[in-house]
Amino acid sequence: MLSSLDVFGSSPELMALFVGFGLVVGVLFGFFGMGGSFLVTPALLMMGYDASVAVGSGMAFVFGTAVIATLKHHDLGQVDYKLGAIMIAGTTIGIEVGRASVYYLEELGLAGGVISVAYVVLLGGIGAMVTREAMKGDGGGGVDHEAADKDLSEYEIPEVAKKIQRTVRIPPMVTLRGDVRVSAWVITAVAFTTGLLSGFLGVGGGFIRMPAMIYAIGVPVPVAVGTDLFEIVFSGGIGSYLYGQGGGVDLAIVAPLLFGSALGARIGSAATAVVDSDGIKIYFGGMLLAGAVAVGIGEVGSYLGNELLETAGLVLVIGSAVVVAGAIVYTTVASLRATRRRQTPAAD
Repeated sequence: MLSSLDVFGSSPELMALFVGFGLVVGVLFGFFGMGGSFLVTPALLMMGYDASVAVGSGMAFVFGTAVIATLKHHDLGQVDYKLGAIMIAGTTIGIEVGRASVYYLEELGLAGGVISVAYVVLLGGIGAMVTREAMKGDGGGGVDHEAADKDLSEYEIPEVAKKIQRTVRIPPMVTLRGDVRVSAWVITAVAFTTGLLSGFLGVGGGFIRMPAMIYAIGVPVPVAVGTDLFEIVFSGGIGSYLYGQGGGVDLAIVAPLLFGSALGARIGSAATAVVDSDGIKIYFGGMLLAGAVAVGIGEVGSYLGNELLETAGLVLVIGSAVVVAGAIVYTTVASLRATRRRQTPAAD
């Protein structure tokens, strides 16, 4: 283990940290439908791991969580395998370009800094968007749990998607679930872009790819969620294999993270049945913004050689996730207690 990790104590304590962090990320994944790798990779960077190990291990974690979730969506009939197959082809190329970029920047000694800056921009931008949409109260900023229960014919294709479908008519044209007809080149472009992000940042790309499938391709929300997870199984698996070939996947990190997230995902999924997600989406957006600030602080600390700033950044990124996961669990317990209190007088 790296000497910069000595502050966390012995190996068993590190394993407990990873299990706990995996539990928190699993709760977020189960509740919001987003994998949480956008927190795992920057946390590993701030803990002193090489960029290739942080990105590769983040992708392996994404792969494990996506397998579990995809099986559930397959049972619900929410996976479009035709769409998924086209996206896998584009994503694979994007991942390889992103991976090659990481190793090239690592040779120049710039990988950690460039990836951290990219995370600051990405987390900050998406965090601001999620927070704004959540405060507007129009259901933005995450998976709409109620929407996933509607029939596919009830979904209205966004205007921007309709415009793209009318404008880009380059053959071959593909018909997708929900009677959506779109050029295969539009799908490939979305897939390549998100694959590039996956390979470069070690993220599943779902928090970008899922909105892109809805607003650029025009597929219904549940199909976007299910197909995105199906695609992540392959992109995460391919990315993990490619990084693993270069020694970029550390199973001592991935295994405890997956162990914790498996339990956390069950808790998060169960919470969706009893918790109104609108209020917590604001916390989720805040968590992304805090993550952007945390990565920025950690990178400044690394540049200045200030271990206190590096530790503060790590505490902030993990702490923000813990706060949001705690809010979900607390709200769930409070909702269940309130329901029980209402039922008790009725029974009497």
